[in-house]
Amino acid sequence: MKKRFRDKLQQAIYVVINPLVKGLIKLGLTPNAVTLIGFLLNVGVVVIFVAGVEEGHRGDLSYVGWAGALILFAGLFDMLDGQVARLGSMGSRFGALFDSVLDRYSEMVLFLGICYYLIGHHYFLSSIFAFIALIGSMMVSYTRARAEGLGIECKGGLMQRPERIVIISLSAIACGITSHFIGGDYKLFIPGIPFHVFETISIFTFPLFIMAIMTNVTAVGRLKDAKKAMDQQDQVTRVIRSATTTPVIALLIMVLPFMAVANAQTTKTEPVFPVPSNIPHMLFYMQRTPNANTIIYDLNLQQDGTLDEDQPVNIYWIRYTENGEKKGLNYIQRKFAYGLKVKQLAKDKYELRSVAYDKKKMYLMKSAQGDYHIYTQIGNVMAQLNRIYLQIEGGTFWFPNVVYVEMKGIDPATGKEIKEQFKP
Repeated sequence: MKKRFRDKLQQAIYVVINPLVKGLIKLGLTPNAVTLIGFLLNVGVVVIFVAGVEEGHRGDLSYVGWAGALILFAGLFDMLDGQVARLGSMGSRFGALFDSVLDRYSEMVLFLGICYYLIGHHYFLSSIFAFIALIGSMMVSYTRARAEGLGIECKGGLMQRPERIVIISLSAIACGITSHFIGGDYKLFIPGIPFHVFETISIFTFPLFIMAIMTNVTAVGRLKDAKKAMDQQDQVTRVIRSATTTPVIALLIMVLPFMAVANAQTTKTEPVFPVPSNIPHMLFYMQRTPNANTIIYDLNLQQDGTLDEDQPVNIYWIRYTENGEKKGLNYIQRKFAYGLKVKQLAKDKYELRSVAYDKKKMYLMKSAQGDYHIYTQIGNVMAQLNRIYLQIEGGTFWFPNVVYVEMKGIDPATGKEIKEQFKP
């Protein structure tokens, strides 16, 4: 629910800022330039906090308010750089790295300014909480980056970077505005309590206290979520590895959700189709009525013989009805029919899902012999997939009537061919 709310809110913000983004693109600004501007604005925040110590006094919280306004403005550039990359078709892997690195620098220099201001005006306890919040903020980001580097999506938690920027900026602005009306030295005492329970600066420092707790809670929560996901992936890997070397098949039943009725019966007679041959790195192939044209799913090797990690599977037609001509998929076929969604889980290990039917998980990984194969659950066995066949009878181009899907593969433990039919 929270993720959907954040996504909707983000899309609403994009609607507002997209005209500005298009203006920046027309001015010739690149995503990296926008990222750099955001960082320099955060350096400006530090300058304001330092000036608040060197030129201001303890009761003058106007510096805090102006710093908050600049933090909010700098945070806008945190969204602009990504949109400039997307709308301007200027995205790059280095740009993503540059953005992440400067985001970390921006956050660290921001907290440097906050801690300097708090220590300079003798808010020592508050400065400790600000530093703990910095630690938590860095660990939230690091946990995500390290998990994603290991092939695990890790984006959950209540205190992500946008939330942190909004909390710091709004609390600082509120503190500066309030001090204008009640004074920066205002303190609230309650009879019987020997110390004040509130002062104007608390409007800024209390959210830092909350952030110090919640950022670290978020980091630990992400760590737990990543461990859970890794344990599940490791279980899949162990079972597949053992299936290539041992006959212990019963464990395979627990690996993936059983998403079809095994051994479904059909009275239809499958046409006789040609079997693709002389394709050294073919992973599996797909055939379907009403013709013999075949889709090949081939291992995508680069010129040096290594796997293309960005696109590990090459998909193309062998058009047997057109003298066996090889032809790539068109856009619609790739995006809505025969293409694959690819997610790297670890080195030499990928999760694959069909764009047309994503309930069935497949895994591209090396066998115990060091060869790449695609594994998926066929019946109650994690098998090496060889062929998919679709029996189609009528329907429309976008909504064909698929009578059944048949998957054939090899049981790695016994070497025997196995198959399963199911209604998608």
